[in-house]
Amino acid sequence: MNDPQDMLDEALNPIDCVEEITTGHCWTVSRANDDELHVHVTGRRDTYELTFLWQEEYGTLQLYCEYDLTIPEDNFGPAAMALMAMNAGLWVGHFDLPGDTRTPCFRHTCLFRGPVGAVGQGRHIEDLIDIALTECDRYYMAFHLLSAPTCRDGDSLSLALMDIAGES
Repeated sequence: MNDPQDMLDEALNPIDCVEEITTGHCWTVSRANDDELHVHVTGRRDTYELTFLWQEEYGTLQLYCEYDLTIPEDNFGPAAMALMAMNAGLWVGHFDLPGDTRTPCFRHTCLFRGPVGAVGQGRHIEDLIDIALTECDRYYMAFHLLSAPTCRDGDSLSLALMDIAGES
C-alpha cells in the first residue's frame, strides 16, 4: 500500500507537472531525479536547453533556459553592458552569464504554494516556458554577436538589442 505522505509529496512536486507539459509538446525530456528535469526545445532562432529545479524546502521552482553559445572571456565587458540593457526591460526573469560556463541563460524562480494540481498552476508553468523562449529568441542575435571571438562592432550589438516591430 502507498504511504499517503509519499503520495502528498509527489503531488506537491511541480516537476511532475513540467514533465507532463513538456512531453505533451513532444520535446526531448530527461529527468535527472525527482527534483530536476532537462528539456531540449527548438525555438525560432536556436535550440535551447531548459532546466527545471524544484527546491522543496523553499517551495521554489527555478527555470534556466540556456543558449547553445559560449561567450569568450574577452567579450565579458560588452556582454555585461548588454545584460544590463536586456534586464532593464524585463518584467519576469533575468539574463545571466555564469563565469564558469560562459553560457548565457535566462533565469527565473517561482514560488509555489499549495498543491501543484491547483487550478491555473499548469498554465502558469506553460506561461513561464513561453516567456523564457520568447525572451531567448528576442535576444539571440545579441548573444550570437557576443559569442564571436572578437565583438568590436558596437553598432551591430546596439541594433541586436533594439526592440523590433513585425517579423522578418
